[in-house]
Amino acid sequence: MANLLIIGAGGVSRVATIKCAMNQEVFDKITLASRTKRKCDEIASFIKQRLNVNIHTAEIDADDSEAVVGLIKKSGAEILLNLALPYQDLTLMDACIRAKIHYIDTANYEHPSLAKFEYKEQWARNKSFKDAGILGLLGSGFDPGATNVFCAYAQQNLFDEIHFIDILDCNAGDHGYAFATNFNPEINLREVSAKGRYWQEGRWIETEPMEIKMGWDYPQVGVKDSYLLYHEELESLVKNIKGLKRIRFFMTFSQNYLTHMKCLENVGMLGIKAVKHKGMDIVPIEFLKTLLPDPASLGPRTKGFTNIGCVIRGKKDGQDKQIYIYNVCNHEECFKETGAQAVSYTTGVPAMIGAKLIAQGIWKGKGVFNIEEFEAKPFMDELNSSGLAWKIIEMKPNLGDEKN
Repeated sequence: MANLLIIGAGGVSRVATIKCAMNQEVFDKITLASRTKRKCDEIASFIKQRLNVNIHTAEIDADDSEAVVGLIKKSGAEILLNLALPYQDLTLMDACIRAKIHYIDTANYEHPSLAKFEYKEQWARNKSFKDAGILGLLGSGFDPGATNVFCAYAQQNLFDEIHFIDILDCNAGDHGYAFATNFNPEINLREVSAKGRYWQEGRWIETEPMEIKMGWDYPQVGVKDSYLLYHEELESLVKNIKGLKRIRFFMTFSQNYLTHMKCLENVGMLGIKAVKHKGMDIVPIEFLKTLLPDPASLGPRTKGFTNIGCVIRGKKDGQDKQIYIYNVCNHEECFKETGAQAVSYTTGVPAMIGAKLIAQGIWKGKGVFNIEEFEAKPFMDELNSSGLAWKIIEMKPNLGDEKN
Protein backbone atom coordinates (compact mmCIF):
# COMPACT_ATOMS: atom_id res chain seq x y z
CA MET A 1 0.00 0.00 0.00
CA ALA A 2 1.35 3.41 -0.97
CA ASN A 3 0.66 7.02 -0.05
CA LEU A 4 0.46 9.06 -3.27
CA LEU A 5 0.67 12.83 -3.85
CA ILE A 6 -0.63 14.04 -7.23
CA ILE A 7 0.19 17.62 -8.25
CA GLY A 8 -1.91 19.26 -10.97
CA ALA A 9 -5.67 19.39 -11.52
CA GLY A 10 -6.21 19.48 -15.29
CA GLY A 11 -7.76 16.82 -17.51
CA VAL A 12 -4.80 14.41 -17.26
CA SER A 13 -4.76 14.68 -13.49
CA ARG A 14 -8.51 14.07 -13.38
CA VAL A 15 -8.11 10.79 -15.26
CA ALA A 16 -5.02 9.67 -13.33
CA THR A 17 -6.61 10.43 -9.95
CA ILE A 18 -9.76 8.51 -10.87
CA LYS A 19 -7.74 5.54 -12.07
CA CYS A 20 -5.58 5.58 -8.94
CA ALA A 21 -8.75 5.65 -6.82
CA MET A 22 -9.85 2.50 -8.65
CA ASN A 23 -6.72 0.80 -7.28
CA GLN A 24 -7.42 1.06 -3.55
CA GLU A 25 -5.48 -2.15 -2.97
CA VAL A 26 -2.37 -0.25 -4.12
CA PHE A 27 -2.94 3.36 -2.98
CA ASP A 28 -4.29 3.63 0.56
CA LYS A 29 -4.12 7.45 0.58
CA ILE A 30 -4.26 9.90 -2.33
CA THR A 31 -3.70 13.64 -1.97
CA LEU A 32 -4.51 15.88 -4.93
CA ALA A 33 -2.97 19.36 -4.92
CA SER A 34 -2.76 22.31 -7.29
CA ARG A 35 -2.57 26.09 -7.29
CA THR A 36 -6.38 26.14 -7.53
CA LYS A 37 -7.76 23.95 -4.76
CA ARG A 38 -11.29 24.34 -6.11
CA LYS A 39 -10.34 22.19 -9.11
CA CYS A 40 -9.00 19.49 -6.80
CA ASP A 41 -12.18 19.58 -4.74
CA GLU A 42 -14.32 19.11 -7.87
CA ILE A 43 -12.32 16.02 -8.91
CA ALA A 44 -12.47 14.66 -5.35
CA SER A 45 -16.25 15.16 -5.28
CA PHE A 46 -16.63 13.31 -8.61
CA ILE A 47 -14.60 10.39 -7.26
CA LYS A 48 -16.54 10.28 -3.99
CA GLN A 49 -19.83 10.11 -5.87
CA ARG A 50 -18.69 7.55 -8.45
CA LEU A 51 -16.35 5.34 -6.42
CA ASN A 52 -17.00 6.21 -2.76
CA VAL A 53 -13.27 6.85 -2.31
CA ASN A 54 -12.00 9.80 -0.28
CA ILE A 55 -9.38 12.01 -1.94
CA HIS A 56 -7.51 14.56 0.19
CA THR A 57 -7.01 17.96 -1.42
CA ALA A 58 -4.58 20.82 -0.88
CA GLU A 59 -3.39 24.09 -2.38
CA ILE A 60 0.21 24.20 -3.60
CA ASP A 61 2.49 26.37 -5.71
CA ALA A 62 4.44 23.81 -7.77
CA ASP A 63 7.13 26.43 -8.45
CA ASP A 64 7.92 26.56 -4.71
CA SER A 65 10.09 23.53 -3.97
CA GLU A 66 10.17 24.24 -0.22
CA ALA A 67 6.38 24.40 -0.05
CA VAL A 68 6.16 21.11 -1.92
CA VAL A 69 8.53 19.50 0.58
CA GLY A 70 6.27 20.75 3.34
CA LEU A 71 3.20 19.23 1.68
CA ILE A 72 5.02 15.92 1.16
CA LYS A 73 5.83 15.76 4.86
CA LYS A 74 2.33 16.84 5.90
CA SER A 75 0.62 14.27 3.64
CA GLY A 76 3.13 11.50 4.39
CA ALA A 77 3.46 10.85 0.64
CA GLU A 78 5.90 8.18 -0.59
CA ILE A 79 5.42 8.88 -4.32
CA LEU A 80 4.88 12.17 -6.15
CA LEU A 81 3.04 12.05 -9.47
CA ASN A 82 3.76 15.30 -11.31
CA LEU A 83 0.85 16.26 -13.58
CA ALA A 84 1.53 19.99 -13.42
CA LEU A 85 3.20 21.93 -16.25
CA PRO A 86 6.52 20.73 -17.72
CA TYR A 87 8.01 24.06 -16.58
CA GLN A 88 7.76 22.76 -13.01
CA ASP A 89 9.51 19.41 -13.42
CA LEU A 90 12.78 20.55 -11.89
CA THR A 91 11.33 22.14 -8.76
CA LEU A 92 9.25 19.04 -8.13
CA MET A 93 12.19 16.70 -8.73
CA ASP A 94 14.25 18.75 -6.28
CA ALA A 95 11.46 18.51 -3.71
CA CYS A 96 11.47 14.73 -4.07
CA ILE A 97 15.24 14.61 -3.60
CA ARG A 98 14.95 16.62 -0.38
CA ALA A 99 12.00 14.59 0.91
CA LYS A 100 13.44 11.28 -0.39
CA ILE A 101 10.33 10.07 -2.19
CA HIS A 102 9.86 8.62 -5.69
CA TYR A 103 9.03 10.93 -8.61
CA ILE A 104 6.99 10.38 -11.81
CA ASP A 105 6.10 12.73 -14.67
CA THR A 106 4.55 12.56 -18.14
CA ALA A 107 6.57 15.15 -20.09
CA ASN A 108 10.14 16.41 -20.13
CA TYR A 109 11.25 19.71 -18.65
CA GLU A 110 10.59 22.79 -20.77
CA HIS A 111 12.09 26.18 -19.99
CA PRO A 112 9.19 28.66 -19.96
CA SER A 113 10.92 31.20 -22.19
CA LEU A 114 13.41 29.18 -24.28
CA ALA A 115 11.12 26.65 -26.02
CA LYS A 116 13.63 23.84 -25.45
CA PHE A 117 12.41 20.29 -25.16
CA GLU A 118 15.15 18.11 -23.69
CA TYR A 119 15.93 15.75 -20.83
CA LYS A 120 19.39 17.15 -20.08
CA GLU A 121 18.56 18.91 -16.81
CA GLN A 122 16.42 16.03 -15.56
CA TRP A 123 19.08 13.44 -16.42
CA ALA A 124 21.61 15.63 -14.59
CA ARG A 125 19.75 14.82 -11.35
CA ASN A 126 20.49 11.11 -11.67
CA LYS A 127 23.24 11.12 -9.04
CA SER A 128 21.12 13.10 -6.58
CA PHE A 129 18.30 10.57 -6.97
CA LYS A 130 20.75 7.70 -6.45
CA ASP A 131 22.20 9.35 -3.33
CA ALA A 132 18.68 9.86 -1.96
CA GLY A 133 17.83 6.21 -2.68
CA ILE A 134 14.81 7.11 -4.81
CA LEU A 135 13.51 6.44 -8.32
CA GLY A 136 12.66 9.12 -10.86
CA LEU A 137 10.45 7.87 -13.73
CA LEU A 138 10.36 10.23 -16.72
CA GLY A 139 7.69 10.29 -19.40
CA SER A 140 4.92 8.03 -18.08
CA GLY A 141 2.19 9.37 -20.38
CA PHE A 142 1.26 8.07 -23.82
CA ASP A 143 3.76 9.83 -26.05
CA PRO A 144 6.13 9.92 -24.34
CA GLY A 145 5.14 6.92 -22.30
CA ALA A 146 3.17 4.09 -23.83
CA THR A 147 4.87 4.59 -27.21
CA ASN A 148 8.26 4.21 -25.49
CA VAL A 149 7.02 1.02 -23.85
CA PHE A 150 5.73 -0.25 -27.20
CA CYS A 151 9.29 0.13 -28.52
CA ALA A 152 10.78 -1.53 -25.44
CA TYR A 153 8.29 -4.41 -25.70
CA ALA A 154 9.25 -4.88 -29.34
CA GLN A 155 12.96 -4.87 -28.45
CA GLN A 156 12.52 -7.27 -25.54
CA ASN A 157 10.07 -9.71 -27.14
CA LEU A 158 9.55 -9.34 -30.88
CA PHE A 159 12.82 -8.39 -32.60
CA ASP A 160 16.49 -9.30 -32.57
CA GLU A 161 17.33 -5.92 -34.13
CA ILE A 162 15.26 -2.74 -34.51
CA HIS A 163 16.32 -0.41 -37.32
CA PHE A 164 13.41 1.97 -38.00
CA ILE A 165 10.70 3.47 -35.78
CA ASP A 166 7.93 5.88 -36.76
CA ILE A 167 5.74 7.09 -33.89
CA LEU A 168 2.29 8.08 -35.21
CA ASP A 169 -0.12 10.24 -33.21
CA CYS A 170 -3.61 10.84 -34.58
CA ASN A 171 -6.40 12.71 -32.82
CA ALA A 172 -9.43 12.51 -35.08
CA GLY A 173 -11.78 13.95 -32.46
CA ASP A 174 -14.16 16.77 -33.32
CA HIS A 175 -14.94 19.27 -30.54
CA GLY A 176 -17.01 21.63 -32.69
CA TYR A 177 -14.94 24.75 -32.07
CA ALA A 178 -13.38 26.71 -34.94
CA PHE A 179 -10.04 26.41 -33.11
CA ALA A 180 -9.01 24.84 -29.82
CA THR A 181 -6.14 22.72 -28.52
CA ASN A 182 -6.68 19.33 -26.89
CA PHE A 183 -4.10 19.94 -24.18
CA ASN A 184 -2.39 22.98 -22.66
CA PRO A 185 -2.34 25.59 -25.48
CA GLU A 186 1.12 26.90 -24.53
CA ILE A 187 2.67 23.43 -24.77
CA ASN A 188 0.68 22.34 -27.81
CA LEU A 189 1.33 25.42 -29.94
CA ARG A 190 5.00 25.60 -28.99
CA GLU A 191 5.52 22.00 -30.08
CA VAL A 192 3.72 22.47 -33.38
CA SER A 193 5.35 25.77 -34.36
CA ALA A 194 8.90 24.62 -33.52
CA LYS A 195 11.29 23.25 -36.13
CA GLY A 196 10.98 19.53 -36.83
CA ARG A 197 13.80 17.14 -36.03
CA TYR A 198 14.45 13.44 -36.48
CA TRP A 199 17.40 11.10 -35.94
CA GLN A 200 19.01 9.15 -38.78
CA GLU A 201 22.31 7.32 -39.10
CA GLY A 202 23.78 8.78 -35.92
CA ARG A 203 22.81 12.43 -36.33
CA TRP A 204 19.89 14.78 -35.83
CA ILE A 205 18.34 16.27 -38.97
CA GLU A 206 16.39 19.52 -38.63
CA THR A 207 13.41 20.46 -40.81
CA GLU A 208 11.18 23.49 -41.12
CA PRO A 209 7.88 23.28 -39.18
CA MET A 210 5.44 20.98 -41.02
CA GLU A 211 7.90 20.52 -43.89
CA ILE A 212 7.54 16.72 -44.10
CA LYS A 213 4.06 15.26 -44.52
CA MET A 214 2.78 11.76 -45.20
CA GLY A 215 -0.63 10.12 -45.37
CA TRP A 216 -1.29 7.21 -43.01
CA ASP A 217 -4.32 4.94 -42.85
CA TYR A 218 -5.18 4.86 -39.15
CA PRO A 219 -7.43 1.93 -38.10
CA GLN A 220 -10.97 3.10 -37.15
CA VAL A 221 -10.06 6.59 -38.37
CA GLY A 222 -8.93 6.42 -42.00
CA VAL A 223 -6.22 8.20 -43.96
CA LYS A 224 -4.98 11.40 -42.33
CA ASP A 225 -2.22 13.87 -43.17
CA SER A 226 0.57 13.37 -40.66
CA TYR A 227 3.36 15.91 -40.13
CA LEU A 228 6.88 15.34 -38.83
CA LEU A 229 7.56 17.05 -35.49
CA TYR A 230 10.27 16.78 -32.88
CA HIS A 231 8.99 15.03 -29.76
CA GLU A 232 10.91 14.31 -26.59
CA GLU A 233 10.66 10.53 -26.63
CA LEU A 234 12.98 10.50 -29.64
CA GLU A 235 15.82 11.76 -27.41
CA SER A 236 15.62 8.89 -24.95
CA LEU A 237 14.71 6.15 -27.43
CA VAL A 238 17.84 6.94 -29.45
CA LYS A 239 19.82 6.07 -26.33
CA ASN A 240 17.86 3.01 -25.27
CA ILE A 241 16.79 1.18 -28.46
CA LYS A 242 19.91 -0.50 -29.80
CA GLY A 243 20.70 -0.72 -33.52
CA LEU A 244 18.47 2.16 -34.63
CA LYS A 245 19.07 3.64 -38.05
CA ARG A 246 16.21 6.13 -37.96
CA ILE A 247 13.42 7.31 -35.65
CA ARG A 248 10.74 9.88 -36.43
CA PHE A 249 7.55 11.29 -34.90
CA PHE A 250 4.41 12.28 -36.82
CA MET A 251 1.20 13.97 -35.66
CA THR A 252 -2.04 14.65 -37.53
CA PHE A 253 -3.43 18.15 -38.03
CA SER A 254 -6.39 19.35 -40.05
CA GLN A 255 -5.97 22.13 -42.58
CA ASN A 256 -8.32 24.22 -40.44
CA TYR A 257 -5.99 23.87 -37.44
CA LEU A 258 -2.90 24.70 -39.51
CA THR A 259 -4.55 27.76 -41.06
CA HIS A 260 -5.52 29.16 -37.65
CA MET A 261 -2.07 28.44 -36.26
CA LYS A 262 -0.35 30.16 -39.19
CA CYS A 263 -2.51 33.25 -38.76
CA LEU A 264 -1.72 33.39 -35.04
CA GLU A 265 1.98 32.94 -35.77
CA ASN A 266 1.94 35.69 -38.41
CA VAL A 267 0.54 38.26 -35.96
CA GLY A 268 2.94 37.26 -33.17
CA MET A 269 0.44 35.51 -30.90
CA LEU A 270 2.71 32.47 -30.48
CA GLY A 271 5.55 34.57 -29.07
CA ILE A 272 7.13 33.42 -25.81
CA LYS A 273 8.97 36.67 -25.01
CA ALA A 274 7.23 39.41 -23.04
CA VAL A 275 5.97 42.46 -24.94
CA LYS A 276 4.64 45.78 -23.66
CA HIS A 277 0.89 46.36 -23.75
CA LYS A 278 -0.47 49.52 -22.14
CA GLY A 279 2.60 49.71 -19.95
CA MET A 280 2.36 46.08 -18.83
CA ASP A 281 4.50 43.08 -19.76
CA ILE A 282 2.49 40.27 -21.34
CA VAL A 283 3.62 37.05 -23.02
CA PRO A 284 1.55 36.66 -26.22
CA ILE A 285 1.13 32.88 -26.03
CA GLU A 286 0.07 33.12 -22.36
CA PHE A 287 -2.53 35.73 -23.29
CA LEU A 288 -3.74 33.52 -26.15
CA LYS A 289 -4.19 30.67 -23.68
CA THR A 290 -6.71 32.77 -21.74
CA LEU A 291 -8.75 33.34 -24.91
CA LEU A 292 -8.89 29.74 -26.13
CA PRO A 293 -11.29 27.12 -24.74
CA ASP A 294 -9.94 25.31 -21.69
CA PRO A 295 -8.90 21.82 -22.87
CA ALA A 296 -10.52 20.39 -19.75
CA SER A 297 -13.87 21.74 -21.00
CA LEU A 298 -13.74 19.82 -24.30
CA GLY A 299 -14.80 16.46 -22.89
CA PRO A 300 -18.60 16.73 -23.33
CA ARG A 301 -18.19 18.17 -26.86
CA THR A 302 -15.62 15.84 -28.38
CA LYS A 303 -16.62 12.93 -30.64
CA GLY A 304 -14.46 10.42 -32.49
CA PHE A 305 -11.21 8.57 -31.85
CA THR A 306 -7.53 8.87 -31.13
CA ASN A 307 -5.07 6.39 -32.61
CA ILE A 308 -1.48 6.43 -31.33
CA GLY A 309 1.18 3.84 -32.01
CA CYS A 310 4.49 2.85 -33.54
CA VAL A 311 5.56 1.30 -36.83
CA ILE A 312 8.68 -0.71 -36.03
CA ARG A 313 10.95 -2.43 -38.54
CA GLY A 314 13.98 -4.64 -38.04
CA LYS A 315 14.98 -8.28 -38.07
CA LYS A 316 13.90 -11.46 -36.30
CA ASP A 317 15.76 -14.75 -36.84
CA GLY A 318 17.58 -13.17 -39.78
CA GLN A 319 14.36 -12.19 -41.55
CA ASP A 320 12.99 -8.69 -42.18
CA LYS A 321 10.07 -7.93 -39.90
CA GLN A 322 7.70 -4.98 -39.50
CA ILE A 323 4.85 -4.42 -37.07
CA TYR A 324 2.34 -1.71 -36.26
CA ILE A 325 1.49 -1.57 -32.56
CA TYR A 326 -1.20 0.90 -31.55
CA ASN A 327 -4.13 1.88 -29.35
CA VAL A 328 -7.48 3.32 -30.43
CA CYS A 329 -9.40 5.36 -27.86
CA ASN A 330 -12.96 6.71 -28.06
CA HIS A 331 -13.51 10.28 -26.81
CA GLU A 332 -17.12 9.69 -25.78
CA GLU A 333 -16.39 6.51 -23.83
CA CYS A 334 -13.57 8.29 -21.99
CA PHE A 335 -15.86 11.14 -21.03
CA LYS A 336 -18.54 8.75 -19.83
CA GLU A 337 -16.06 7.05 -17.49
CA THR A 338 -14.01 10.01 -16.26
CA GLY A 339 -15.51 13.30 -17.42
CA ALA A 340 -12.45 13.90 -19.65
CA GLN A 341 -11.77 13.40 -23.36
CA ALA A 342 -9.41 10.83 -24.87
CA VAL A 343 -6.31 13.04 -25.07
CA SER A 344 -6.39 13.39 -21.28
CA TYR A 345 -7.37 9.74 -20.85
CA THR A 346 -4.50 8.36 -22.93
CA THR A 347 -2.02 10.33 -20.81
CA GLY A 348 -3.67 9.90 -17.42
CA VAL A 349 -3.98 6.12 -17.55
CA PRO A 350 -0.24 5.50 -18.20
CA ALA A 351 0.57 8.00 -15.45
CA MET A 352 -1.40 5.83 -13.03
CA ILE A 353 0.28 2.68 -14.34
CA GLY A 354 3.77 4.10 -13.76
CA ALA A 355 2.83 5.02 -10.20
CA LYS A 356 1.24 1.61 -9.62
CA LEU A 357 4.24 -0.38 -10.83
CA ILE A 358 6.57 1.64 -8.60
CA ALA A 359 4.21 1.34 -5.61
CA GLN A 360 4.08 -2.44 -6.08
CA GLY A 361 7.86 -2.73 -6.39
CA ILE A 362 7.57 -4.22 -9.88
CA TRP A 363 9.61 -1.36 -11.28
CA LYS A 364 12.41 -0.37 -8.93
CA GLY A 365 15.79 1.27 -8.93
CA LYS A 366 17.76 4.27 -7.71
CA GLY A 367 18.32 7.17 -10.05
CA VAL A 368 16.53 8.81 -12.98
CA PHE A 369 15.10 6.50 -15.67
CA ASN A 370 13.09 6.86 -18.85
CA ILE A 371 10.15 4.55 -19.01
CA GLU A 372 11.54 2.27 -21.74
CA GLU A 373 14.41 1.22 -19.46
CA PHE A 374 12.15 -1.11 -17.47
CA GLU A 375 10.58 -4.45 -18.34
CA ALA A 376 7.75 -3.61 -20.72
CA LYS A 377 5.34 -6.52 -20.22
CA PRO A 378 3.90 -5.47 -16.82
CA PHE A 379 3.05 -2.04 -18.26
CA MET A 380 1.58 -3.58 -21.41
CA ASP A 381 -0.59 -5.90 -19.31
CA GLU A 382 -1.83 -2.93 -17.25
CA LEU A 383 -2.74 -1.00 -20.42
CA ASN A 384 -4.98 -3.87 -21.48
CA SER A 385 -6.75 -4.03 -18.12
CA SER A 386 -7.01 -0.28 -17.53
CA GLY A 387 -8.86 0.93 -20.62
CA LEU A 388 -6.10 1.28 -23.23
CA ALA A 389 -6.03 -2.08 -25.01
CA TRP A 390 -3.42 -2.33 -27.76
CA LYS A 391 -3.15 -4.30 -30.98
CA ILE A 392 -0.27 -5.55 -33.13
CA ILE A 393 -0.52 -5.85 -36.90
CA GLU A 394 2.16 -7.74 -38.81
CA MET A 395 3.05 -5.77 -41.95
CA LYS A 396 5.01 -6.40 -45.10
CA PRO A 397 8.42 -4.77 -44.54
CA ASN A 398 8.78 -1.53 -46.53
CA LEU A 399 12.24 -2.11 -47.88
CA GLY A 400 14.22 0.44 -49.86
CA ASP A 401 12.65 3.57 -48.32
CA GLU A 402 15.34 4.24 -45.75
CA LYS A 403 15.89 7.76 -47.10
CA ASN A 404 12.17 8.67 -47.35
